[in-house]
Amino acid sequence: MLTLNGKLDVEDFYKVLFQQETIRVDENVFKIIDESHTFLKDFSENKVIYGVNTGFGPMAQYKIEDSKRTQLQYNLIRSHASGSGNPIPPLYVKAAMLARLNTLSLGNSGVHRSVIELMTELINRDITPLIYEHGGVGASGDLVQLAHLALVLIGEGEVFYKGERKSTAEVFEKEGLQPIEVVLREGLALMNGTSVMTGIGIINSIYARRLLDWSINCSAAINEIVQAYDDHLSFELNNTKKHIGQRAIAKIMRDHLKDSSLTRKRAHHLYNGKTETSVFEDKVQEYYSLRCVPQILGPVLDTLNCTERILIEEVNSANDNPIVNVEDGHVYHGGNFHGDYISLEMDKLRIVVTKTSMLAERQLNYLLNSKLNDILSPFVNLGTLGLNFGMQGVQFTATSTTAENQMLSNSMYVHSIPNNNDNQDIVSMGTNSALITKKVIENAFEVLGIELITVVQAIEYLKVQDKISSKTKKIYDAVREIVPAFKEDVVMYPYVNKVKEYIMNAAD
Repeated sequence: MLTLNGKLDVEDFYKVLFQQETIRVDENVFKIIDESHTFLKDFSENKVIYGVNTGFGPMAQYKIEDSKRTQLQYNLIRSHASGSGNPIPPLYVKAAMLARLNTLSLGNSGVHRSVIELMTELINRDITPLIYEHGGVGASGDLVQLAHLALVLIGEGEVFYKGERKSTAEVFEKEGLQPIEVVLREGLALMNGTSVMTGIGIINSIYARRLLDWSINCSAAINEIVQAYDDHLSFELNNTKKHIGQRAIAKIMRDHLKDSSLTRKRAHHLYNGKTETSVFEDKVQEYYSLRCVPQILGPVLDTLNCTERILIEEVNSANDNPIVNVEDGHVYHGGNFHGDYISLEMDKLRIVVTKTSMLAERQLNYLLNSKLNDILSPFVNLGTLGLNFGMQGVQFTATSTTAENQMLSNSMYVHSIPNNNDNQDIVSMGTNSALITKKVIENAFEVLGIELITVVQAIEYLKVQDKISSKTKKIYDAVREIVPAFKEDVVMYPYVNKVKEYIMNAAD
């Protein structure tokens, strides 16, 4: 069981989201929450506090009567639960809930403790609010998406429960749950923040790291298949560059290939003084998609590490407005809800994931084009040339999917559109950026899946199963469990989808 104390990391999210670990809230958190709530209640009695006794956004100029404060919060939630499009998958919603729970646990929002208690129960019981993809501009945070979360917390709206979409009221009755107590500003505090874009972003980073691992595996295996010289992966060469990511990728690939019988030493073949020919039959250097992998995937790793750091900083930050500071005895108004940090990081992550899919597509093309590799049949065809087609058909899928990724990699961070009567005159579009990045990552797994099938087919064609490295052999065996060797043409889409599912969900 994970104890929530206001500080989470990526591993904590992984445990809750992928290993179904339950959470409990530290008693000290409840103490902080109670102090914050009591302070705000007292502090706001004779002062103007945004969202407590005023309207919202451009309506903040209007004072709200004390007797209507509670109704104000319900009005805000119901009016902004206005999302549309496809529902965000429950896994990503659960991540957003955990992110929101954590930031509210910092005690900077003045919410009633029932918010913390109910959100904890929903997470532990896998009850996830229906939240739609469309609606957030990422400025006052994820207002629309988080309104759908708040709607459930007040006992309304819909949820996903045991694989079905049901009314919140029905599920609460079945589970014996009570809606939150709306006292001061629970509606605004739940909605005013970056937790949806951040939660989606954290899952994106988890999947992107897994994708990167598979890209490294494929790259190493292809170097084996073509019996590449190994000095482009050497410590000596890569340490002449100062980039941490490049050095790390090269080392991972060296470790992957350490027991391979296929990669070659340049000193054994080209530095031995026996080069009497004027035209070399073998390539002196490999194509860039094989030789420059540390330089291509190094920036991917460095960007991913930076993105994870920013995401965790955000999830452990107060991203509400206003900010309650019990220690200072003050309430500060500002813009901590603005999602620019996350929007930019999702743009960056999306770009490097697209580059990863581009690398996979080029490596795939190299394997499929016999005129480039000089060792494999066209399209790694194990059957009869002309009669059978091998991997020809699935290349179209990989190419078109990569092209879609390239198009989707345009920045959302710079696509601000003023709205909210120009109160929100510059916005982040962070939720859009996170959701598009999710799509690009899923696309990239499709391309990598096709590449993996092709790598295994190439090993089959060359009959080098006993010469590849132990790590490549493990991959070969895993893919062969899903996709049998085929000479006759088969319907490929079930295999592509199964391999995609496998590599997305394989934990190592």
